[in-house]
Amino acid sequence: MNHSNPHGVALEDGAVQGQEVGSMILFVPSGSAFSVIPRCSRSPAFPPLTQQPLSGCQGRSLSPVSPPATLTPNPCRRWSWPRSPPVARPGSGSRARSAPPWPAPGRAPPARRAEPPAPAAPGRAAAMGALFRGEPVCLAQLFLQSGSAYECLSEVGERGLAEFRDLNPNVSVFQRKYVNEVKKCEEMERILGYLVQEIKKADIPLPEGDVAPPAPLLKHILEIQEQLQKLETELREVTKNKEKLRKNLLELTEYKYMLQITQNFVRRTPEYESHLHGNFEEFPSVENEPLVDYSRTHRLSASLGFISGLVHIAKIEAFEKMLWRVCKGYPFLTYAELDKALEDPDTGETTKWAVFLVSYWGEQIGQKVKKICDCYRCHVYPYPDTTEERQAVVEGLNVRIQDLETVLNKTEEYLRQVLYKASESIYTWVIQVKKMKAIYHVLNLCSFDVTNKCLIAEVWCPVADLQNLRHALEEGSRKSGATISSFMNTIPTTQPPPTLIRTNKFTSGFQNIVDAYGVGSYGEVNPALYTIITFPFLFAVMFGDFGHGLLMFLFALLTILYENHPRLKRAQDEIMKMLFEGRYVILLMGLFSIYTGLIYNDCFSKSINIFGSGWNVSAMFEQKVWSLEDLKSNRYLALDPNVSGVYNGAYPFGIDPIWNLASNRLTFLNSFKMKMSVIFGVTHMTFGVVLGLFNHLHFKKTHNIYLVFIPELLFMLCIFGYLVFMIFFKWLAYSAEDSTAAPSILIQFINMFLFPSAETKSFFSGQVPLQKFLLSVAFLCVPVMLLGKPLYLYWLHSGGRGIRMYRSGYKLIRKESEEELCLLSCHDLEEGVSHSDSGHREGDAEELNFADVFMNQAIHTIEYCLGCISNTASYLRLWALSLAHAQLSEVLWQMVMRVGLRVDTKYGVLLLIPVLAFFAVLIVFILLVMEGLSAFLHAIRLHWVEFQNKFYSGGGYKFTPFSFKHISLHFNKDGAL
Repeated sequence: MNHSNPHGVALEDGAVQGQEVGSMILFVPSGSAFSVIPRCSRSPAFPPLTQQPLSGCQGRSLSPVSPPATLTPNPCRRWSWPRSPPVARPGSGSRARSAPPWPAPGRAPPARRAEPPAPAAPGRAAAMGALFRGEPVCLAQLFLQSGSAYECLSEVGERGLAEFRDLNPNVSVFQRKYVNEVKKCEEMERILGYLVQEIKKADIPLPEGDVAPPAPLLKHILEIQEQLQKLETELREVTKNKEKLRKNLLELTEYKYMLQITQNFVRRTPEYESHLHGNFEEFPSVENEPLVDYSRTHRLSASLGFISGLVHIAKIEAFEKMLWRVCKGYPFLTYAELDKALEDPDTGETTKWAVFLVSYWGEQIGQKVKKICDCYRCHVYPYPDTTEERQAVVEGLNVRIQDLETVLNKTEEYLRQVLYKASESIYTWVIQVKKMKAIYHVLNLCSFDVTNKCLIAEVWCPVADLQNLRHALEEGSRKSGATISSFMNTIPTTQPPPTLIRTNKFTSGFQNIVDAYGVGSYGEVNPALYTIITFPFLFAVMFGDFGHGLLMFLFALLTILYENHPRLKRAQDEIMKMLFEGRYVILLMGLFSIYTGLIYNDCFSKSINIFGSGWNVSAMFEQKVWSLEDLKSNRYLALDPNVSGVYNGAYPFGIDPIWNLASNRLTFLNSFKMKMSVIFGVTHMTFGVVLGLFNHLHFKKTHNIYLVFIPELLFMLCIFGYLVFMIFFKWLAYSAEDSTAAPSILIQFINMFLFPSAETKSFFSGQVPLQKFLLSVAFLCVPVMLLGKPLYLYWLHSGGRGIRMYRSGYKLIRKESEEELCLLSCHDLEEGVSHSDSGHREGDAEELNFADVFMNQAIHTIEYCLGCISNTASYLRLWALSLAHAQLSEVLWQMVMRVGLRVDTKYGVLLLIPVLAFFAVLIVFILLVMEGLSAFLHAIRLHWVEFQNKFYSGGGYKFTPFSFKHISLHFNKDGAL
């Protein structure tokens, strides 16, 4: 049943109260403003008519209020009705709209049921398409309620769906809304760092897991903060008491050792000790002495003092000299080295000590001795006067030491229990705090509306993940208990979106090689899809050896088989981490090296005769061409393929093994590899030019096809494609029997440009006219590339103004003019500016700077024409590196392995073992590591410069979503995640 209305809107699949409506047909009069009847009869909200960006973002939520919308025509946009996320209807194959997120006025919001997130894994065809060009990304606007913003962003971060834009670029970091929350998270991180250090000091293993805990709910954050602060306070108190007890124990231990050792320094009778600090009785009384002797007696009767303690054994000599020089030799120093190393109470370092005892007379000298002890950081302890006092002090020290050891053990046991309990939750706390900090950092990127009750965020989101993003917002609103759900709308933009190319563990290594040169612009052809094959193949051309490739393949296969091993996944070494991340790249490099090694017939510089050689030496003797005298008198003999039975045809696969014995082996292989390098190079570059066609078609730049692509392709094929044609023609037209009559390709190619007057031998009749025609076409392509595009844009700007005229309604006069209008506002990718950077015109065209356009095109033309020559020569590195690898491998065999094999004594086997080990070490470090790295770098150069500059600009930026997956789940050596 159909329902119509006077506004020209027809609804199909009639709807009754409480049911959703299926689809909608709009009849829009040109130049009119209108409102639209809602599709769901239960909702009073009216969705506005909005414009859809070119990226194809069609998913929108319904806004709460929809005033009549007046559309402004844009020649570079197309119009469509925004569609809400589809909701599956039981028993029906049609699609219906979801209900608007805002409740009707005066009605309680309906209870929301949690919906599971839709699967985001694309199919195989979608994955290949995304790898070819990247996924479509659109700009969306999130409206987050203040009470549920934290939970919504937590769900978004768990799924890693969107990249947030900073809406407060002019606001300082310290002036943003959630800066206090970020500081609280940093304070909790500091506490957690302290806890981790204490746990590591106690040698308690840090727990780890493969699944990260979710971010805590907003109501649990204060509980976690209080728990951490309480735990820190308790730990610091216990640790402080433990340090005090330990320091007291060390001081008492030093004091005990000092008293035990200094007992041997002073041995006096009890009668003498009773008068130690009085006048010396062995001297006569002053009253009985003459007056002239009073001063001497008064000087000798001064009090005797002692200073004892411990000093570092390395400072004892300097300490003794200082006492002697400062005190003029009056003090008497006695010292002895401790047999046991003691821990320093101040620094905690264990070192050797020396016990000293200084005897002196007079208070002034005593003050000097004390200052010297302080300068040398001596540990000074009181020295009892009598032996009985010293023994009593030692007994008291033993009792106190035992008590302190008991208390210290109990304290350490309690501290260990607290740390064990903390270690059980430390992993969860660290992950949760990191997620909390990340959420608040993203909240600082959002802006508030005028009521400060709603946060507005702008995100880049893949079109395929829009539905998942809606589910994440709904789930976050449900967890927070918000009465009004957060929602999102896609919005048009003139800014270039980020580039998103989903990869897996196999393709990520190749994508990283491309991204190291530059992230592709949005919608640009991605070279990584073809690099998966071309990169290991070109590497193998330079590294072709069956044995070396097999070793490389086995190494990569071993890392793949044990890729889930914890030691490999948590490797901290940069080199090992790099090799592990590129294990699939190394696997294909080794696999292709095995193939090229079979083509070259090289296995550790030696050939393998699998199918039998196509050359027969005995036929030369059977036909009486050679004799034994010839063998004796000639060092080199040439096989004649024209002799019957000598040449029986080509080797079935690869190079004939007999060439390993030939003296002209290098001449043959150099000719073969040189031609092969040119063929691969021209093919590779031509393929890059062809890929540029897909960029022109995708960006709707038809003029680039006729004025750039076709001239570039003709220039490449007419010159270098013809060179490849001559190589194949010579291989097919001439064989071993008539190889001496074949013309030189080099001479033919030079004559193509020099037009010699004298006739030279050619491959076929009509070759010279063909060469003149091809050369003429190539030369004519140069002015087309140089002037075609600038003149076309100039004509479009000045002489072709009529094509830009359009009506003030919603429909363009000429659909074909949409592309031409965009040309004036968009620059080419090869000029370094994306097609979406310059915006779209809504009035008269801006002034075209013809000089800049011409200069850019002139630079591009000169670079391309000269680059075709230099880049073709650059591919000769395939031949040069292959030759160097083969020769170095042969030198190692001749200089090392051959020496061990030539030993024919009975102990030759024993000598062969170290020779083989040395040969294996040289193979690994010189050929596999050094030569492999050299070939790897040259292969990167061929892809970055010679291949990618034909179609790839690399002027974009990578899609970096807000995701918790980037948080490491394992502690490093320093105890940090």
